[in-house]
Amino acid sequence: MSSATIITIIKMIESLPDDKQERIMEHLRKYIADLEDENRWDILFKDTQSELSSIAEGVRKEIAEGKTNLRNV
Repeated sequence: MSSATIITIIKMIESLPDDKQERIMEHLRKYIADLEDENRWDILFKDTQSELSSIAEGVRKEIAEGKTNLRNV
């Protein structure tokens, strides 16, 4: 996001009454916290994706070979 865009957003927020500014800031804080949380989960699961895929493939193979079924899982 460019500095000009940020400045425009700030000016828009500043043009509102203080109580509305506070509501916007609270929404932004929550939204940013959610984005940060989502990013942490993405990082955590990124490293396990290949392992999870390997486990899933092994389960599919066992089902295909009749070694297990969905009732056993």
